[in-house]
Amino acid sequence: MTLSAEIKGIQETLTHYFDGLYQADSQVLAKAFHPQGKYTCTIPGNYLNYDLEEYFAVVDQRTPPAENGDPRNDRVLAIEVEPTEKNGSPNMAFVKAKMTMMGKDYLDFLTLIKQDGRWQIIAKVFSYQGLEK
Repeated sequence: MTLSAEIKGIQETLTHYFDGLYQADSQVLAKAFHPQGKYTCTIPGNYLNYDLEEYFAVVDQRTPPAENGDPRNDRVLAIEVEPTEKNGSPNMAFVKAKMTMMGKDYLDFLTLIKQDGRWQIIAKVFSYQGLEK
């Protein structure tokens, strides 16, 4: 598979990721995550390290930003794909993304693996800052 095809596959995963967050829908998010994925917040005093069951329970309790009429503001800052050997196919990637929702600016570092022919988030590590008023 070409690098551009791999990037397209990663972008499809990110579409599910951003859609799931904006809709606060764990079923959509599940399309982006590996079943053994991890969710980690690095904010001092609010450190979290959840498995997906814990994370999805939190997401499902949120009022969706879409329902609040919040503007959608997400963007990918960088995608790095594992270099491959000749005739090889990458199976690891890194994404740096930003989004604004629920009154905060988030910075996400997402590690993806390619398994069963699709890109999946295996780890989400993030921080955030409150929006200035």
